Amino acid sequence: MRRQYLQTALTTVMLASGLLCPVCSQNGVAVSAPPEVGSTGTTNMPNGSLHLTPNDTVLDVVNHPSFSGFGRFILPLERGSYRDDMPLNRVASLLPYHSHVHAERVLSTINRIVDEAATGQVLFYDIYSQPQKQNDSTKNNTGLFLIRGKPGAPFAVICAGGGFSYVASIHEGFPYAFEISEKGYNAFVLQYRVGGERVACEDLAAALSYIFSNAKALEVGVDNYSIWGSSAGARMAARLGSVGAVAYGGNRLPKPCVVVMAYTGYSNVSQNDPPTFITSSEDDPIASVSTIQRRADALKNAGVDVVYRKYKKSGHGFGLGIGSDAEGWIDHAIQFWTMHMPQ
Repeated sequence: MRRQYLQTALTTVMLASGLLCPVCSQNGVAVSAPPEVGSTGTTNMPNGSLHLTPNDTVLDVVNHPSFSGFGRFILPLERGSYRDDMPLNRVASLLPYHSHVHAERVLSTINRIVDEAATGQVLFYDIYSQPQKQNDSTKNNTGLFLIRGKPGAPFAVICAGGGFSYVASIHEGFPYAFEISEKGYNAFVLQYRVGGERVACEDLAAALSYIFSNAKALEVGVDNYSIWGSSAGARMAARLGSVGAVAYGGNRLPKPCVVVMAYTGYSNVSQNDPPTFITSSEDDPIASVSTIQRRADALKNAGVDVVYRKYKKSGHGFGLGIGSDAEGWIDHAIQFWTMHMPQ
C-alpha cells in the first residue's frame, strides 16, 4: 500500500512538471531524467511525514516524492545487481567494498535527506548543461547535492568511493556532509559517472567549475574550499588537488585549502599538493597502509603539511567509523581544514 502511494504520488508530481519520461528506465523502473539546474525534490508534505522504514524498499527510495528527479542517486545502484523490492534492512549488500554499513544508520541518513528536501531549499543541481548531456548521455548520471551550512561559508566537495563501479554517497558522502554542515560549512556531495577514474575526475572538475561560477546563487564562499574523498573518491580528490580542475576540462581555479583522503593507496606526490589529511586502518584488505604511509612521508618531504591518522581495526570503507576505533576521525579532519584557513 505504501509503495503504491509513493509511486502514485511521484507519477502525479512528475507528470505535472513534465519530468516523467516513459522511455527512461533502470532495472525496469520508470525514472525521470535529472532535473534542470536549481530544481528540487521538495513536496508540500509535512516535514517527516514521508520517512521510510526498514521494510521499505529500494524502489521506495528511487520513487520517493521528495527525491523527484534524483531518487536513483540516493542509494548506490550503479552496479545494477539488486532487486527493486529489496528491503532497506539489507542495504549493506549494495556496498560490497565497504564496512560498518548499518541499515539503521543508512535509513537515518535517507530520512535526514527527506527532511532537507522538506525545507523548500534546492537540494540537487546539474553540473552539465542540457546540450552537454544531449551530446553525451552518460552525463545524465551526474549532479551535486548541497547540504547547507552558513551562507557565504567555505564549501567542501565530497567524493564517495566504490571502486569506480558504484558511488557510496549514502555511506561516506551524505554522512560526511551533515557532519560538515553542523560545523557551519557548506557541503556538496558529488554524483559522478562510474566506469573509470578519468571520467570521474572530469565530473569533479565540472562540479568545481560549476560551484565557482554559481557561488553567489549557491551562497557559498569560494575561498578556503576543500576536497574530500574516500577510497576511489580519495584518488579523485588527490588528483584534482594536485593538478587542478583545468587538467580535466574544468576552469582554471585556485587549488583547495586542503584535501582530505580516506583509505586509498594513491601514491602520486608533488610539491603542488595542498595540505593533506589522511586516514586509514591497519587491517584494510584493499588499501595498503604501507603504501599510504610512504605517500604521507613523501608529501612531508616535499614540504606539504600532512596529518595521518591510522587506526587498527576499522577495515576498508569505514565511512564515519561509528562503532569502530576510527569513530570521530572526521572531527580531526574538519579541525585540520579549519586550521589551514587564514585567520
